[in-house]
Amino acid sequence: MSRNTWIIIGIAVAIVGVITLIGAIKLGRRLFATKRMLGELGTGGKVAFWGALIYTILPVDLLPDPIYLDDMGVLALALMYLTKLVRKHHAGRTLPGPRSTSSTKRDTRR
Repeated sequence: MSRNTWIIIGIAVAIVGVITLIGAIKLGRRLFATKRMLGELGTGGKVAFWGALIYTILPVDLLPDPIYLDDMGVLALALMYLTKLVRKHHAGRTLPGPRSTSSTKRDTRR
């Protein structure tokens, strides 16, 4: 292969690395936001949070570090688990968010 081909391949790998790094950072931020909502839900939530965080930070991975797809997968799984715990914990409560507009006044004129 020519030198130009290797340069193009290097640039493509760098772009993919940056994109996956941005995705991992976004998932990490969402993971921290979800952890704040957990409060005191027990050991399972703490293990999922800290395990995903440690796996993402440590250099020992399933895939080499420039490829963050495995890190993103671990963060996404932890986020899904923590979200499930939050929903289960808040099952009887009303969570803040957009209100339903189905209870608007109805026209009673005929």
